[in-house]
Amino acid sequence: MSRLFEELGREPTPMGDISLRRRWEPELELDVWEVILGDEFLMSSLFTTGERALASLGLAATVGDNLNIAIGGLGLGYTAVEALADERVASMYVVDTLAAVIGWHEGHRTPLGAELTTDPRTTLVHGNFFELVRTREPLAPGGPGRLDAILVDIDHSPRHLLDPSHAGLYRPTGLARLQEQLVPGGVFALWSDAGVDDEFVEVLRGSFASAEAHTVTFENVYTGRATASTIYVAVTAND
Repeated sequence: MSRLFEELGREPTPMGDISLRRRWEPELELDVWEVILGDEFLMSSLFTTGERALASLGLAATVGDNLNIAIGGLGLGYTAVEALADERVASMYVVDTLAAVIGWHEGHRTPLGAELTTDPRTTLVHGNFFELVRTREPLAPGGPGRLDAILVDIDHSPRHLLDPSHAGLYRPTGLARLQEQLVPGGVFALWSDAGVDDEFVEVLRGSFASAEAHTVTFENVYTGRATASTIYVAVTAND
């Protein structure tokens, strides 16, 4: 059995301390990794269905092979590793604003760190995803100018933000800037820890050629009830 509790890393950030911890869950008899920012749980290795669905649903909407993609938000790496399972992915750039999170993966402290960082298709990018989009800086530095898909898992939802500065991305101007980094027919997919936001769906449909919201459910081992998250998938015009 592993230790009951171990803090694997802690660093200060402008949004509060971020920490990586591993604890033993006796009822399930397994190790659980968690990322916590301030007082908020960002990620748990117990609940990864939504993060994986972000990659599978987003990439299912793409067309062709030799895909070049970017992911906003590294977390525990479940979205990224699921994306790498698609053999069409030729390159993947994962952008995270927190150097500590990147370091945890590069140091193989996370459960998927070794698998993720040793795949030659992976590039970890230290940067603020929202600022890169706003300022038209490339999400794939040194890579392709335009991407086949951009998958984002950073905020809790388009309304429940980790930082107020993120709000612009979810408005028409921010979505237009993001589209500049996508190829024609490219895909933007977004994870949300809330139910379908009909107003946001309409914003997406006003900005992209098409947009859909997918509800993803999984069994919560603590509550014994199904928990739902939402994956928004929008596609640019194919012109």
